[in-house]
This record gives sequence, C-alpha cells and structure tokens, in this order.
Amino acid sequence: MLATVAATIQIAIAPVFLLAGIAGILNVLVGRMARVVDRARNIEKLHPVSTGAEHERHVWELRLIDRRLSIINSAIALCVGSGVAICLVVALLFGAELTHLDIGGVVAVAFIASMLLLTAGLIAFLIEVRLSIRAVHVREELLERDREG
Repeated sequence: MLATVAATIQIAIAPVFLLAGIAGILNVLVGRMARVVDRARNIEKLHPVSTGAEHERHVWELRLIDRRLSIINSAIALCVGSGVAICLVVALLFGAELTHLDIGGVVAVAFIASMLLLTAGLIAFLIEVRLSIRAVHVREELLERDREG
C-alpha cells in the first residue's frame, strides 16, 4: 500500500506544480484588479467636480474600468475553475489508485477541462491587458506634436 501511495504521489507531482503556477497567475490577476479598483476610486472622486472634456474623459475611463473589472473577474473565475479541476485530477488519481478503479478517462477529461479553463483565463487576461493600453496611451493633444521642430 505504501508503494502504491508513493507511486501516486510521483504521478500527482506534475499537476501540483501546475496548481502552483495557477496560484501565481491568480496572484497577478488579483493584483491587477486591486490597482484597477484603486484607479476607479480616484476617478470617482474627480468625477463630480469635473466639467467639459475632462468630465467626458472621466466618464470614458470609468466605463473602460468597469469593462476591465468584468474581464479580470472572468479571468479569475476561469483560472480558479482550472485550479479546482487540477485538484480534482489529483484527488481522482489517489481515489483510483486506492480503490483500484480504472478511471483514466475521467482523469483525462478533468485535466483537459483544466487546460481549457486556464487557456480561456489567459485569453481573458490578454484582452484585459489590451484594454488597459487604451487608458494608458497619452492623448494626442497632450503630446503637442505640432510644436516639434
């Protein structure tokens, strides 16, 4: 029995390392979300006292932030789902070994689901990063290109 558990632990190491990687990705996503929330709070303070073009810029950025938060939230949910599927893979590996069940197909499906969820989460992250560039680009009128000699 001890040899069986040791062998299963060896097999489960790769998914556990993947779980650690997913935890790192989640850390990045939560950090981005916190910074976006902070930015939203700062703009929300400026919003009531702004007028004209500045007010329009605040409204535009708040709408962009709202969209970014939704996308980051989706990315977090997808990556958490991937992590849960990896945990399921590890549990199934041990359960199959201890009960002598032939559930390799179920383990494979859980692993594939984890990879699909992780891929979708990373794509959502990429979309959010691309959206964030819109808010960071310096507006053309501030560059004063007409003054270049």
